[in-house]
Amino acid sequence: MSHQDFHARGVRLNSADLQAALQWLFEGVDWSSIRFRAECLWTAKWLAWAAILWAWSGETTLMERFACAQRLICHLQKEDRKASTSYQAFLKILRRWTNLLVQTIQVSLRNRMVTLSPEHWKIHGWIVFGVDGTKVDVPRTHSNQQAYAPGRKSARAGKRNRRIKPHDPAATKKTMQPQLWLTTLFHVGVHLPWDWRIGPADSSERAHALEMVPALPEGSLLTGDAGFVGYDFARSVLENGCQLLVRVGSNVTLLKQLGFIRESQGTVYVWPDKASRREQPPLVFRLVVVHGTRHPVYLITSILSPSVLTDRQVAGLYRHRWGIEVFYRHLKQTFGRRKLRSHNAQNARVELEWSLIGLWGIGLHASRELVLQGIPLERLSLAGALAAFRRVARDYLHPVDPQQTLRRQLRRALLDIYHRRNKSSRDYPRKKDERPAGIPVIKLATPLQIQIAKQLRT
Repeated sequence: MSHQDFHARGVRLNSADLQAALQWLFEGVDWSSIRFRAECLWTAKWLAWAAILWAWSGETTLMERFACAQRLICHLQKEDRKASTSYQAFLKILRRWTNLLVQTIQVSLRNRMVTLSPEHWKIHGWIVFGVDGTKVDVPRTHSNQQAYAPGRKSARAGKRNRRIKPHDPAATKKTMQPQLWLTTLFHVGVHLPWDWRIGPADSSERAHALEMVPALPEGSLLTGDAGFVGYDFARSVLENGCQLLVRVGSNVTLLKQLGFIRESQGTVYVWPDKASRREQPPLVFRLVVVHGTRHPVYLITSILSPSVLTDRQVAGLYRHRWGIEVFYRHLKQTFGRRKLRSHNAQNARVELEWSLIGLWGIGLHASRELVLQGIPLERLSLAGALAAFRRVARDYLHPVDPQQTLRRQLRRALLDIYHRRNKSSRDYPRKKDERPAGIPVIKLATPLQIQIAKQLRT
């Protein structure tokens, strides 16, 4: 029996579940500011729907993904004008409008996150965000290399003061590998992204983070690893009304007994000589040492009172920051975006933007189902949720199986709860040379520093 016959008999198809999910995700989105030409077959809503279905598709090539998305869109549009077009035309209009569409959709998804689960929105009274960066490979084409390859001016090459020898083609090839740098703000409580910035491989993750911090809600706490240290970065974050919790290592010098404030146990200062000479005030933090299984972890936080945030809670918040690493693993492995497929530099950025929106949407919709069932969000299996969405999208013309509806599948997309053994002792070779951040340099303030601090305090 054809799907037309099922329609005629009023049988509910899988496409209805997919349409309901899209309507829920984009409910409240204001499309009025996005207007296309009168003769354009697309509208902002249908273009966004097509783009997210394009991102969700598990097909091998981008054109095959678009073909699947377009079939779904033409089926869902029904009486509307069919937005049937070529892949090249689709990408052309998507490049033109992606920035505005993504910004508009982000506002709606954030509002969904605020109301999703009040108990997960704040942790210990704070809206906790993790920040971290990663690199995403793109094909080695002339367009991508011109836009994204760091060349000999990469941050790492400059930092280590290394030079690529002309007769070393392998090293030159590796250095010229085009990559996108992605810096993400991740909501630690809801386990979903909040904002991101994309740039070439030699972009600064601190600069990306500072672009996003001013828009954070009041009462936010930003957590980062040892890459997010430094006087200027910390001062900018604090001046924007956001609290800070970061790991420090051997590249950081902390001062004690400076006398800038009434000190208690654990009070330290970040005040490099450069800031002192400029008569900039010292930054006050609380040092928390967490004794891990291998080596101690040194954390500093701008929340000075242990009665507001205890040392145990500080350690727990930093541990939960690991969720952003899990998200990157899902993006690259589960979602298959370790290496993008776009040969054009503009298209590569568009592909990554909609991949992030797509993964965010799947996680948010699946989280809603868990909240309705009273299941902790920590148990969400993003791989299982993605498989459910792809299964429904693939079989969109099939009648709905009452036991295999999208909602039922999402409620079963859970991580198992058995206890995992410590795998650190496995003898397989490590591909990454993980080096601990080290121990920060802790010094007593000099009489000159105390005198300058006293002058600044008055």
